[in-house]
Amino acid sequence: MSETAVRWALDGAGVFRITLNRPERLNAFNQAQHEELLAALNRAERDPAARCVVITGEGRAFCAGQDLESLGDMPVGDLVRRYYNRLITRIRSLEKPVLAAVNGVAAGAGVSLALACDLIVMAESAAFIQAFVRIGLVPDSGASYFLPRLVGYHKAMELALFGDRVSAAEALALGLCNRVVPDDQFEAAVTEWAERLVRGPRSMGWIKRQLNRGLERSLEEVLALEAHLQEAAARSEDAREGIQAFVERREPRFTGR
Repeated sequence: MSETAVRWALDGAGVFRITLNRPERLNAFNQAQHEELLAALNRAERDPAARCVVITGEGRAFCAGQDLESLGDMPVGDLVRRYYNRLITRIRSLEKPVLAAVNGVAAGAGVSLALACDLIVMAESAAFIQAFVRIGLVPDSGASYFLPRLVGYHKAMELALFGDRVSAAEALALGLCNRVVPDDQFEAAVTEWAERLVRGPRSMGWIKRQLNRGLERSLEEVLALEAHLQEAAARSEDAREGIQAFVERREPRFTGR
C-alpha cells in the first residue's frame, strides 16, 4: 500500500486498525486525512469480517486537530460541516465498537475524535487539550456535546475556556477515558481490549445504538427501543449460542451473526 494520510489493516481476528499517518504534522487533519479516514470507517462498516475498529496515531501524537496551514480558502464553518461533522456522525452511527487508542497528545478536534469513540485507552504520557480557545475559536466536532455529558457543565466550561493540558491521569479521573496504561504496555493493552471486543456477540452494535439513543430520548422511547432491539438480538445466532453455552456451563463462541 502506498504512503497515505491514513493507513488501515484488518487482522485475522477481526480487528480493523486505522492509523492517522501524518506524524510530521502530529497527525493534524488536512483534506486527504479527512477523506481517507471517512473511507476507512465506511469500509469497516461494510466488511462483515471487521468486528471492532481501533483508531490511533502514528508517531508521538494521536491527533493535533486541524492543520491550520492546509485550510486554504475554505470558510471554517464549511470545513466543519463538510468534513468533521461527517466523521463524528460516522463513528457514532457505525454499529461496531470503536476504540480510540490515544498514543500521544490529542488537541482540538483530535480530542473530539477520541471522545466520539466508544472506548478510550490512553498511554500514560498522552494528554487532551481543548485548544480552540487558544486561537480564538470555539469547540467543534462534537466537543460541546460530549464534554458536558462526561464531566458536567462547570468542568466542561473550565476546559473549554482555559484550554489547559489535561494529563492522562486527570482524564481518567474526570471520566474522559476508560483506562490509562504505561507507555511500554500501551500496545498490549489496546490489543487485549480489541481482542475481547472481536469475541463479543452481534448485540454489541445494538448496545451501542441503545446507549446513543439513551443520551437524547425520553424513558418511554428508550424502553420501546430496548424491546425492539431485544427482539432482534434474541433472533441472532449469537444469542442462541450464548443461551446454549449458559445451559452447558461453557464459554460461548460468538461469530458476530
